[in-house]
Amino acid sequence: MTSGLWERVLEGVWVTIQLLVLSALLATAVSFVVGIARTHRLWIVRFLAGFYTEVFRGTSALVMIFWVFFVLPPAFGWQLVPLWAGTLALGLTYGAYGSEIVRGALAAVDPAQREGGIALSFTPWQRMRLILLPQAVPEMIPPFSNLLIELLKGTALVSVMGMGDLAFSANLVRLALQESAEIYTYVLLIYFAIAFLLTRSMRGLERKLKAGVGKAPRKKAAAVRVPEGSGVS
Repeated sequence: MTSGLWERVLEGVWVTIQLLVLSALLATAVSFVVGIARTHRLWIVRFLAGFYTEVFRGTSALVMIFWVFFVLPPAFGWQLVPLWAGTLALGLTYGAYGSEIVRGALAAVDPAQREGGIALSFTPWQRMRLILLPQAVPEMIPPFSNLLIELLKGTALVSVMGMGDLAFSANLVRLALQESAEIYTYVLLIYFAIAFLLTRSMRGLERKLKAGVGKAPRKKAAAVRVPEGSGVS
């Protein structure tokens, strides 16, 4: 490919990374807010959080992008640029999946830990902040890592809005070259490289968080050789 076409692809990579970071931040915030709300003692809070989760898990991310970009502007009299429309649609959609990860991890904490917090007269927020979350967050990292990779692949959907992400840029290059195999092979490798870096980063974060709560894998003790005739069996 010529340098001009490579510049187009690199611009698409940058747009994809921006969209991934912004939508991941929104999805993370939504995941924790809704996930914690799913464990609230008030039924109305649990109901509203569950309703949100079911609605956004039961709708297509592609249709949600169309809805945010084409339906919301006439309804409220303002227009979102493609980047913010994509961030909102993807963040809310994948945040619904993430909320179930948060809820499940909190529910998996040993009930004795909760009882200990109650015995110490901790408020519900103190129990959540000091006892439950420090133990639950390390267990959330592997499923969150998978969700992040799915979000990366979901960013390609914003190309339907004409947003110049990696998928959209690759299609422009394909039209210019009249060749599909070369450009889409490069695109596959780029997506794989980004996903690989994300996976390794999340594994490092998981090890760090587990070490902080004493769950880091222990190294096997080296075998000690006992001299013959020592009387030790």
